[in-house]
Amino acid sequence: MAKTQLNVRVDEDTARAARERALARGMSVNRYIEELVRQDAGEAGRTFVEAAADFMKSYASVFAEEFGADRDGARREGPLDGARDGRS
Repeated sequence: MAKTQLNVRVDEDTARAARERALARGMSVNRYIEELVRQDAGEAGRTFVEAAADFMKSYASVFAEEFGADRDGARREGPLDGARDGRS
């Protein structure tokens, strides 16, 4: 992806905080600010939701087998349920 340069003026306390936080995270100030903007724009949240959706597509049958509900919405008893409450 092509990069564009931005010049931003901030007060010295903000600049110091940005430098310290970037250093603590092991990244440049540029990268730190880029990450903050991405998070603010919701990109991280969308990425998480997409990854979770992909995970659920891959494992939907496993979840349905273990945690699926009957037609009335009641939870089906799974293979470990008796062991959990001492009925095994």
